[in-house]
Amino acid sequence: MIFTARDKTLDCSARPLIMGILNVTPDSFSENGANYQPDVAVANARRMIEQGADLIDIGGESSRPGADTVAAAEEQARVIPVICELRKSTDVLISIDTYKASTAAAAIAAGADIINDISGFHRDPAMKQVAAETGAGCIAMHMRGNSQTMQGLTDYADIIEEVASYFQETIAMLTTAGVTNSAIMLDPGIGFAKTVAQNLLLLRELRQFQRLNHPLLIGTSRKSFIGRTLQLDDPTDRIWGTAATMAWSVACGAQVLRVHDIAEMRQVCDMTAAITGAQP
Repeated sequence: MIFTARDKTLDCSARPLIMGILNVTPDSFSENGANYQPDVAVANARRMIEQGADLIDIGGESSRPGADTVAAAEEQARVIPVICELRKSTDVLISIDTYKASTAAAAIAAGADIINDISGFHRDPAMKQVAAETGAGCIAMHMRGNSQTMQGLTDYADIIEEVASYFQETIAMLTTAGVTNSAIMLDPGIGFAKTVAQNLLLLRELRQFQRLNHPLLIGTSRKSFIGRTLQLDDPTDRIWGTAATMAWSVACGAQVLRVHDIAEMRQVCDMTAAITGAQP
């Protein structure tokens, strides 16, 4: 399965692809602002690449439950210097984690290849045009509401079918706007407007999303549903729970894994791929 992003192409069938999380924010739920300074963020991104990251996902606004919104100007001030500096030294694909069209456009001009939109390209009407006009890859995530309201919006009659239907509508919206079909990747939004039980069910039924014929990204790294399941309050203690979700996701056909702990999850995903028959 091929994924295209501007002038780059990813073969998502060759081996699991690791996306490194780089939150350039003072309030990220897991890193506690460790990447807030641009020079530190760039150094950590380069370290991720050395450890086996295939993509780097850069965000300037926390999407954790209850997080405050950030003005576009502030978001761009955080991420653009990092993207510019990182682009000078690597050809690894860079994604911008934003739901704001102006930030996406600025990030792509600075060298980003992919727009990773937690709102599935629905919140900002201009976002799909930015994607179509720039040829950027699109990662469309499922969620309801926003960071302040999403955890109260978990009333699904059939979460698998509702997420699948949301994806079908989003794919149609993007392709109608001019986005190339091969430039669309899907993310079921683990932890976004879902209960612990619903997150576990989405993982259990991941194979059902293969019928959509788009690469599937899974982001479970250090998330609270792992902490609640294993009774671990500190996100940094959730590496083994994360590893279990990564192995399961690869076995169920996920192609891209969004993680904090690159070296460890590279091994987990490659070993799982070897067992299931897709050589790492």
